[in-house]
Amino acid sequence: MTDQVLIVGGTSGIGRELAAAYAERGARVVIAGRDSARAEKVAAELGTAGDGAGVRGIAVDLSKPESIEKALGDIEYVDSVVLAGMRRDSNTIGDYDIAGATELAVAKLVGYTTVVHALRSRISPTGSVLLFGGLAKDMPYPGSTTVTTVNAGVTGLVATLSRELAPIRVNAIHPGVVGDSPYWAGNEPVLEAARKRTLSGVLPTMRNMVDGSFFLLENPAANGVNLSLNGGVV
Repeated sequence: MTDQVLIVGGTSGIGRELAAAYAERGARVVIAGRDSARAEKVAAELGTAGDGAGVRGIAVDLSKPESIEKALGDIEYVDSVVLAGMRRDSNTIGDYDIAGATELAVAKLVGYTTVVHALRSRISPTGSVLLFGGLAKDMPYPGSTTVTTVNAGVTGLVATLSRELAPIRVNAIHPGVVGDSPYWAGNEPVLEAARKRTLSGVLPTMRNMVDGSFFLLENPAANGVNLSLNGGVV
C-alpha cells in the first residue's frame, strides 16, 4: 500500500516543501490549511509531481479545535502525521494582544493535540507523528512570550504523546531562522544577524528541514526526540 501522509500546515513554507518532497516520492499526500480553496489549489499544483499517487487539499483550522474531528472524518488511514501549522505572534507584555496570544496557544497546543486525538485509531502502528516547534523555546526575545511558551509546550507534547500513542512514534523539529523560507527570504538585516549567531555561519534551508523531517518520521529509532536545526545558535 502506498504511504499516506497528512500535513497540517502544508499550504506554505516548510509544510508545503515537505508535501512536495513526499509527492515526488509517490506518497499519497493530504495537505490541510485554514482555507479549503487555497488547500485545493496548492494540492493541484503539487499533484503534478511524483508518480501520480495523488495530492489533495482539505480545510483544517487548528484555532477551532471543536471542528477538527469532522474536518478529518474522511481520512481512513494515515502513516505519518505532520503538524506544521502555526501562527506568527510578536506580543509584548506592555502591549499584550490577548486575542492573538489565545489563537496561537489554542492552535498549536490544543489544535495539535486534537488532530492526534481525532486520528489516533487511524494512524498505522508503525507510523509516526511530527510536531513543529521553534528556536524561541530556547532563545526568547522581546515580544516572544507566547511563542516561547507554546514552543516549549511542544516538548511537553512530545513527552506525553510518545507514551500515550506507543508504538506510534512522536517527535518534534525546532527550526531556527530558515534563510530561504517565504517568511524570511529577502529580509537581509534579520538574516545577516541570525547568520552571525550560528556556529556554522550558515542559515538552515527549507531542504534541511525536509531532510530532518524525513529522519524523524522514518527512522524507527527516533522517538521522543526534540531536534533543533538552527546551525548551532549561540
